[in-house]
Amino acid sequence: MNDATPPMEGAPLIAPSTADHPLFDSIVEACRSVYDPEIPVNIYDLGLIYTISISEENEVLVIMTLTAPGCPVAGEMPGWIADAISPVAGVKDVNVEITWDPPWGMDMMSDEARLELGFM
Repeated sequence: MNDATPPMEGAPLIAPSTADHPLFDSIVEACRSVYDPEIPVNIYDLGLIYTISISEENEVLVIMTLTAPGCPVAGEMPGWIADAISPVAGVKDVNVEITWDPPWGMDMMSDEARLELGFM
């Protein structure tokens, strides 16, 4: 028997962030302090952070991806993110998960990242 529920039609591929939480902006800034070692742009503006979910207890779940499955820092980057967010005042706990769905694409970069990399 399969208990898996099919995704809701029209459901977003990327879960929404808890953008209205008071800690959200500070957590985003912490994410912006982490850079992809191969690209001179922070991981937030690269579009690698898909979701920042903050519970009522200030537990943070970050769902992120990498530019490619063979990324040489794949095993390290989640720790870099957790280390950047953990010192944010009020954060109780941080968990970082990597997903490959949807795969990262250059269209996920912010305008700032595109400008920095000469794509604008």
